[in-house]
Amino acid sequence: MTFVAVPARLSTASATFEAEFKERLHWSADTDAAIEQRVADILVDVQQRGDAAVLEYTARFDGLSAADVRALELTQAELKAAFDSIAVDQRVALEAAAKRVRSYHEAQKKASGESWTYRDEDGTLLGQKVTPLDRVGIYVPGGKAAYPSSVLMNAIPAHVAGVGEIIMVVPTPKGEKNALVLAAAYVAGVTRAFTIGGAQAVAALAYGTATIPSVHKITGPGNAYVAAAKRRVFGTVGIDMIAGPSEILVLADGTTPPDWVAMDLFSQAEHDELAQSILLCPDATYIEQVQQSINRLLPEMPRAEIIAKSLTGRGALIQTRNMEEACEISNRIAPEHLEVSSNDPHQWEPLLKHAGAIFLGAYTSESLGDYCAGPNHVLPTSGTARFSSPLGVYDFQKRSSLIEEREQGGQALGQIASVLAHGEGLQAHARAAEMRLK
Repeated sequence: MTFVAVPARLSTASATFEAEFKERLHWSADTDAAIEQRVADILVDVQQRGDAAVLEYTARFDGLSAADVRALELTQAELKAAFDSIAVDQRVALEAAAKRVRSYHEAQKKASGESWTYRDEDGTLLGQKVTPLDRVGIYVPGGKAAYPSSVLMNAIPAHVAGVGEIIMVVPTPKGEKNALVLAAAYVAGVTRAFTIGGAQAVAALAYGTATIPSVHKITGPGNAYVAAAKRRVFGTVGIDMIAGPSEILVLADGTTPPDWVAMDLFSQAEHDELAQSILLCPDATYIEQVQQSINRLLPEMPRAEIIAKSLTGRGALIQTRNMEEACEISNRIAPEHLEVSSNDPHQWEPLLKHAGAIFLGAYTSESLGDYCAGPNHVLPTSGTARFSSPLGVYDFQKRSSLIEEREQGGQALGQIASVLAHGEGLQAHARAAEMRLK
């Protein structure tokens, strides 16, 4: 079967550009009401019945039956055995990727994750104490596809942050375990791992059961049921984000081989029919060359049908007046992945404010960031890069303020606190400060 991908062809010079642009970007994050109700029922059931409910839903949704949740826990010996069983090139690649991811997040911790204090002119000690979370849960998708890279990107920054326990959950439909995922858990330092998934896994992590410990934060991607469950348990536990479909925006000046750009657009389109791939370029001839590359390369792709639907439904090739305008539009989109495919990417990087990750230069494909460059591949989507950041060490730490007042310094501060407390009508606050005044 032949599939055709026809991304929308837009031009900023067109009088209808704004309307066409907004229509192409539109994506509803609203969860289906039926999914929301089903997830709500599952969460309540797991909260009330614990292990029994987890076993029931795992048997129903994953076809995996067990008499006890302990039978669904993977031992460290099993994780090590999985690591030993995979091909040598996979072991080497996994360890190399893990080393780079760990090095990046260790540098991140040094830059922003340390406690600090100082004393001001009156001797008051002020500061911030940074401490890791005690226990976190990481959700790793399973089933149709396996994502060892998700294990590395979620577990390693938690490990670097100093998290005491890292609990992994991964669905294994009909008991089919992916050795590469288990090997990644071994390499990344996962503490405990359970072969459960879906909303029931999120509920178990949030509320705890007789077998599965409750955690303080849940990270990692999943399907609509997982996303809905994470949204509902937020507040009981922390979560990383509610992720939308994957996105790539290529900002091109026309100097990169068009086949490279076409394949980069494919790299996100193959994830999901709702994924979005956009090209911004001022060169109309180059845009046509990219379309020709799309036409020629698409039949070679195993996931051609998904790519074609994604590019036709949500993709766009946009001609801009110049590269400066392309940067402005990129900032409006705030993409998950932003490739600056230019001979001089550093000329344009200062103009780019909003993106989950920025890939500089023609040789920096987005796929390097997904697997092994080092920075985290868990990124904000759906325009949320305007106000949120990639997953990092800081997501697995919390901050406590430090204050130490001495008698002399407390005289001035006590007077200030007293005045403001009386102004708010909180006399006990005022008296507490006044009692310490000479």
